[in-house]
Amino acid sequence: MTLSQKNIQLFFSRLRKIQPEPKSDLKWTNAYTLLVAVTLSAQATDAGVNKATHELFKIADTPQKMLGLGIDGLKEHIKTIGLYNNKAKNIIAMAEILVNEYDGQVPDSRDKLMKLPGVGRKTANVVLNIVFKQPTMAVDTHIFRVANRTGMAPGKTPEAVEQALLKAVPDEFALHAHHWLILHGRYTCKARKPDCPSCIVADLCEFKEKTHPD
Repeated sequence: MTLSQKNIQLFFSRLRKIQPEPKSDLKWTNAYTLLVAVTLSAQATDAGVNKATHELFKIADTPQKMLGLGIDGLKEHIKTIGLYNNKAKNIIAMAEILVNEYDGQVPDSRDKLMKLPGVGRKTANVVLNIVFKQPTMAVDTHIFRVANRTGMAPGKTPEAVEQALLKAVPDEFALHAHHWLILHGRYTCKARKPDCPSCIVADLCEFKEKTHPD
């Protein structure tokens, strides 16, 4: 079963009422620091990334400053994050390209972003959405789960879910939809035990194994 357009409209209306202007849990100050933060967040928690970047972004909030810090200096700041060696290599290589090809600016094109080291489709979509206000769908594990579990946009791959969501989500909710879905998946529609009793959209959801109050 898939959700009807009427129920999808209600679904997002309720989420919007609770949080009209949803924000990313990642801390950032400009397009570049957001790009770095999202790159670091792969297989890491937002809280862990924020802890590592709190001091990093005070001294390296542009590609030029990141190159000045160097790979060893960067590693010292991010060594608490998983896969930090590889991420450091990608971030330094990314900074070199941004300085040499884009005058230190983050491009507002998915194709250009995805050519940067360490930047996949999800990361590109996050940057395009948050910084450049493009109505993208950055499908992470939370959105993938919520889209399939609720019946809103079933799909077997993240890109299939992304395309289904782009078609299903009404235009008025398109800009913030991915944030609402991430937050809903992170705090309510959790992987192991969704909190269905406190869910404000449970009556609209097609999930057959809803949990009940303990």
